[in-house]
Amino acid sequence: MPDNHLTPVDQALQWVLAACSPLSLESASIEQAVGRALASAVLARRTLPPFDNSAMDGYALRSADARAGAALQIVERLFPGQTPRVTLEPGQCARIMTGARLPAGADAVVMQERTRPLGEDQIELLEVPRPRANVRDEGEDARAGHQLLPRGAPLGLPEAGLLWAQGLREVPVHRRPTVAIGSSGDELQPIGGQGPQIIDTNSPSLALAVARQGGLPTQLGTAADRLEAVTALLSKGLTSDVLITVAGVSVGDKDFVRPALEALGVEIIFHRVAMRPAKPVLFGRRGGTLVFGLPGNPTSALVAFELFVRPALRALQGLSPAWPVVPGRLHTRYAKAAGLRHFVRVTTQLEGGALVATPLPSQTSGALSSAAGATYLMSVPAEATVLEAQAPVDLISVTWGA
Repeated sequence: MPDNHLTPVDQALQWVLAACSPLSLESASIEQAVGRALASAVLARRTLPPFDNSAMDGYALRSADARAGAALQIVERLFPGQTPRVTLEPGQCARIMTGARLPAGADAVVMQERTRPLGEDQIELLEVPRPRANVRDEGEDARAGHQLLPRGAPLGLPEAGLLWAQGLREVPVHRRPTVAIGSSGDELQPIGGQGPQIIDTNSPSLALAVARQGGLPTQLGTAADRLEAVTALLSKGLTSDVLITVAGVSVGDKDFVRPALEALGVEIIFHRVAMRPAKPVLFGRRGGTLVFGLPGNPTSALVAFELFVRPALRALQGLSPAWPVVPGRLHTRYAKAAGLRHFVRVTTQLEGGALVATPLPSQTSGALSSAAGATYLMSVPAEATVLEAQAPVDLISVTWGA
């Protein structure tokens, strides 16, 4: 592919995802599995709840007896953990607390607030409950032998609770991808350095971004702007699942990342994408290692991570790689030249039930202040030249914020 070719954004993402397959399996504690995807379906061991129980504090009754003004005799009082002793007969009810087992004969619960006491052992119905009203049915959460969660299901806190309730402690998941991160540039020094050079914020920022997506980051350090130094640094990262390089990926006299990767046997799949910011982004692979070359401008690096690296890390873990896109409206007019797809850092506010996007005052890719506070990337099509105020827009949620 010639260097002057610009790959369309959607084509570039398609090539990235085509190179991604879920990683090998491991067994992880449920605590460690939260945020990851199940590598195989999980069948329920237990029926939950194991019996019909009350969803309210009130009175269990036979719906056939329910009519406004009916008087019912209280024959039992039930609390969670108790086994009912009485089968309800016509005209009878049981005082019942939330979570307690329904007595035989009962098929509905009336809320306490919808009754009136007529003495110690009798109530009057002020409301007519429907059959199964305020009843949690046996097996509502799970039935033994049935699928509890499918393969690929992302695990959040409710899913963790479902698994714990089955007595499970571990589940099969795809292992976390190992990610090596290396920067290049004579002008860089690490955090805490005392020299006049620029502090390398890209490597630690991207390491945090990787960790947020479930990856296991390792920072390789910084290489000087010499081909042999860049080659030596990047060679250390090619045993990882993913190698991220930062800077040196454009076409300047000291941009050595591409020749270094090619010397190391990396197949370059695309280099330079029709987008702004992050046009110089590169993607390749060697064996099982995916390689991303990100621009050195800090905001460009973050945007490229969101659009290409984040989906890849998710795909490697069996999670959906799709960009989290929501519809919105543009607050103010936006103009650009045709040719590049723009990803504009915006803030949003809710107006009339719609997200209204306001571009940040600065869209400079070399300044982190042009990304601080942004909650979405507004996608502006390559062919567009003007979006008027109130125009519909696609908003891609970013993960770099608080």
